[in-house]
Amino acid sequence: MKSGPESPFDPDSEDAYRRWRADKLADYPRAAADLMVRVGDVARMTGTERAAMMARIVKTNMALYDGPPPPADELEAKAKERVRLVDAQFGLARLDANLGADEDGVTSLRVVKEGKHRRYIPYTDRPINWHTDGYYNTPDRRIRAMTLHCVRAAAEGGENALFDHEVAYIFLRDENPRWIRALSHPQAMTIPANREGKMEIRAAETGPVFDLNADGSLYMRYSARAVNIEWRDDPATLEAAAFLEELLNGDTPYVFRLRMNPGQGLIANNVLHNRTGFSDHDGAGRLMFRARYLDRIAP
Repeated sequence: MKSGPESPFDPDSEDAYRRWRADKLADYPRAAADLMVRVGDVARMTGTERAAMMARIVKTNMALYDGPPPPADELEAKAKERVRLVDAQFGLARLDANLGADEDGVTSLRVVKEGKHRRYIPYTDRPINWHTDGYYNTPDRRIRAMTLHCVRAAAEGGENALFDHEVAYIFLRDENPRWIRALSHPQAMTIPANREGKMEIRAAETGPVFDLNADGSLYMRYSARAVNIEWRDDPATLEAAAFLEELLNGDTPYVFRLRMNPGQGLIANNVLHNRTGFSDHDGAGRLMFRARYLDRIAP
């Protein structure tokens, strides 16, 4: 991870880090409700609404919006069009055409029992462990921002937890600065190849957990799924990975938890997140639209 002497993410820049840390944690929100902005028309936010969203994103790398629930008879294509209009208001344009995305680049997250999607956990009702989106992507396709929009909530469950990756960085660096160097190593974490039978769908991807974006902001790639991770075999890396897993599964007050209702959504700089399992007793079932972007949210 290359950084200059004035960067708070340079392990040797203790003064810059302390100044940034103090500013970051000052008046930091402690509940999902603090991130929520009531919006009259999500596709055309007012200047005040957008400014309120941006203030939360600048502070926590994420914001939640609470808009009118979609009409019961609205076509999914129309609902997805509105999601893109939401995202465009925050400078998000370059969609990641990932394996599970629909033809328009937006992914419909719902329970799928047939076809290629059924082997992937996001398309089941099972819980999803902590991760950042696109942790298996190549460096030229890094996911810097992601959005979620709730069309239909589950009958029970489906709660999300959200954790600012910059706060995770603070916990790790405060505990042991050597861990930051270890997790910034270009071979820190390997995601094994995705194979279906004898066919390789995606090659193995090796890279750092922490790195910097072109603007000097912090980037993180991570997955807590044990079967998807090969950590670099050195003590500092393994210690850091164990500490991070314990942190994410602990009771830190910096984790935001919520169950989105129809019309609500998340806009984030690819923060750490997970999802609990859920069940649908009847009806059309839980439906979330997810968009992944190569862009970072423009202040």
